Amino acid sequence: MSDRWVIHLSVVANDLLSAQRLARVVAHWTRVLPQTEPGSTTVSAEDDQNVRHWVFCDRIMPGRGRCQLRPEHDGECSRRPRLR
Repeated sequence: MSDRWVIHLSVVANDLLSAQRLARVVAHWTRVLPQTEPGSTTVSAEDDQNVRHWVFCDRIMPGRGRCQLRPEHDGECSRRPRLR
């Protein structure tokens, strides 16, 4: 058994795009807590929680940081999200 525990926090949105946007906001906000791992944030349909959609690209970058852009983004990875 692992010494780590994962907290599953349900937040509801009406569609996949809205869920990913809200998850990005929540994940960025939680970065102030050292226990969080925002790069591994996913979303799923309420009635099909085994199918998860990534919220961030999450590629490891030089210096061990992770890419904070959307999955399958165009161009170079970045440690800072792009404003739309």
